[in-house]
Order: sequence, then C-alpha cells, then structure tokens
Amino acid sequence: KKFLIAKTVSGRTPRTVQHYKMSIRLILRSMQKTVDDITADDIRYYMAIRQRRDKVTKTTIGNEVRCLSSFMAWLNAEEILLKNPMLRVEKVRYEQKKKKALTELEIEQLRAAAEGEQEKMIIEVLLSTGCRVTELSQILLSEIDGTKVLIHGKGQKERYVYLNAKAEVMLEAYLSKRQDTNPYLLPGMISIHEIHEKGISVRKQKFWWMNPECVGEGHIGTGTIEAITRKIAKRAGVEQANPHKFRRTCATMALRRGMPLEQVSKMLGHSEISTTQIYLDLTEDELEQAHKKYVV
Repeated sequence: KKFLIAKTVSGRTPRTVQHYKMSIRLILRSMQKTVDDITADDIRYYMAIRQRRDKVTKTTIGNEVRCLSSFMAWLNAEEILLKNPMLRVEKVRYEQKKKKALTELEIEQLRAAAEGEQEKMIIEVLLSTGCRVTELSQILLSEIDGTKVLIHGKGQKERYVYLNAKAEVMLEAYLSKRQDTNPYLLPGMISIHEIHEKGISVRKQKFWWMNPECVGEGHIGTGTIEAITRKIAKRAGVEQANPHKFRRTCATMALRRGMPLEQVSKMLGHSEISTTQIYLDLTEDELEQAHKKYVV
C-alpha cells in the first residue's frame, strides 16, 4: 500500500497504479513468498513458468517483471530490503517487430465502409491526430478549438493535436447530428435494458448517439471504440484495422510527407524518439530514396 501511495504521489495515473497493483499481486501469489524471501532464482523461475506453461508473450512477462523491479527498488531504497534480487536478473530481451501501417487503398476502403457520421468521424480523427484510443475516448467538446484539440496523454501529460480538413468536415457533420448535453466527443450510452424499456426501435439503436434518450453519462470505453473499428474493417475487408494501427498509419504518413521525426514524436506524445521509430512502417525503397535525397 505504501508503494502504491508513493507511485500515486509521484504522478502516476490511476490506471498505471492499478497495473502495478495487479502485476505485483499476481507475482507474489504465484511465488507464494513474502518479498524478503524472494531470490533472483525465484524471479527467473517465475519468468520461465509464465513463458513455457502459461504461453504469455515476452512483452507481457517484461511488463510484469518491470513492476516487480520497481517495487523491489523502492523497498531497497526505503531500507525495508537490504538487497535487491532484481539486480541479478537479466532484463527480458525480445524482438521488437515493426508492424504494418494501413495502405492508402485500405484507408479509402475503410472510409467507404464506415456507416454514419460517428464512424466516419472516428476514422478521420484517428488518422489526423494519431491519438491513442484512451485519449480519443476522453476528449471533451470544450477542449476542441477549431482544428486544435487538447489531449490528456500518458503520465498526465497534455498536448495539442490537430484536425486536417477531412477530420474537421466529419467532426462538424457528426456534431450537427448530436442533440444531447453530454460534454464528451464520444458520449456513453444508457444500458440496453433502459433502451428496451423506452421502446426505441432497432433502426434507431444503430445510431443511438443521435437520440438524446439513448445518451447516458460519461464517455464510451476504449473497448467500444475498438469494436467499432473492427466492424468497419470487417465490412471493408481490411485486416486488423484497430485504433493503434490508425495511430501508426498517421505517424508513417506524416513522415513520408516530410514531417521531421522530432515533430512526429511530439504529435504522438512520446517522450523518446526511439519509441516513435518502432511505430513507423517505412519500406527499403523509401529509405533508399531518402538516402539519395539527404545523404551526400
């Protein structure tokens, strides 16, 4: 509890603190030991079990162990533990594969397959801003100023992102259909039970956000946005068009059109440029052409 309080005081978001809590509890329950009895061998054995028996990815194992490492380092700094066993455990090494961005043809297929102003707006805003799905879900209408949108990113860091012409047009079209007073760009929906009680037709349920009776409090969840993009992709015949792929596509397209890497990194809300580089989907031909253009 003291560790989680320390993380909260240091500025970690509730979501991050919850991740620390769940990961550390999982590890301690698995080892069935108190922290002062855990050895480096225990940690290595846990990592091996997670990989071989539980079949989890190295990325997941690395994330879990990083939480334990932070906990152990704090215990050591507070002089609760005299030695930190994590110092003897090698970091998980895994291949960071560059994932594909959407092609221009796939983007047009998605645009054609989107139904209703909300779906079209979501596609254009994701492509224009490159924001995370959690950031999109939390946008307030009051934080949209023309083509400029205030985003609340990871680690409670705020930044501005910008709407291109297509995103601006679809945003205006979407907002013109909204008649509710919910403050969020993507409002929450009342329960299905409440919708049935109100006797709202199936046709109206499809575009529920146009009916003030269907709009509830708060904003829609990230899972809902992900489900929307999956449905659009299925209609369009496009593989894996999740919100993160839109983010990668925005970054890749911006770099291809000449935006400096530092500015792309700032647009995405990355603190390290190396993180941005993983997002980019550039072909060898593009690198060859860039080399001819920039390298003497």
